[in-house]
Amino acid sequence: MAATVFYLDDIPEPGGVAVLDGPEGRHAATVRRIRVGEPITLSDGAGLLADSEVVATGKDRLELKVLSRSVAQPVSPPVTVVQALPKSDRSELAVELMTEAGADTIVPWQASRCVANWEGKARKGVDKWRAAARSAARQSRRARIPEVTELYRTADVLELVREVKGDNGVVAALHESGTARFVDLPLATASRVVLIVGPEGGLDDSELSALAAAGAEVVLLGPTVLRTSTAAAVALGALGALTPRW
Repeated sequence: MAATVFYLDDIPEPGGVAVLDGPEGRHAATVRRIRVGEPITLSDGAGLLADSEVVATGKDRLELKVLSRSVAQPVSPPVTVVQALPKSDRSELAVELMTEAGADTIVPWQASRCVANWEGKARKGVDKWRAAARSAARQSRRARIPEVTELYRTADVLELVREVKGDNGVVAALHESGTARFVDLPLATASRVVLIVGPEGGLDDSELSALAAAGAEVVLLGPTVLRTSTAAAVALGALGALTPRW
């Protein structure tokens, strides 16, 4: 079994000793009860990986000898998920699932029909999503923690769509009204892929029209209607098989 992954900003060269403390050290030493001699994989969350071995433990901290370092190459095409804000009880679940499924960038979107409203509290919401992404990346042993952007409004999303289309990318707005199929999009040759997932109440007609006018393809993901918290993860799984990502 692969060694457990923990994140550390500054990873020493092989032969050096790394100190894992703070929340990561607490989780490793106190929650996981990792002991001397156990292997640990360290990552800076941006692709750098290091095999290490625990040489000392303390209260909420570990000391690890770095044995070797490597860099995990990013997968292609990179995928951004524009996620309309789900209800609070499913908000962080959506982030966890799409992180485990391989999202590279996550964009929280205040769509018109969102039940959740982050106006005036966007900082708190973004921080929660970033913490959820970090935890899920550790759980799934990812070398890269997905970026969670600041809160987007619809105008920001439309600008992103135009940018990606101008870069030979593919933008898929997942919606039950779509007549085209997700699997028929030219995903394998795209420079970038953006998935747009609406809220529980669905995308507003004006939003759909604006997205299509900006260059997004309104597509049907599959034969069933999915929750907003699971749609991105299902689409990412399909992308893994339809592109070189897997």
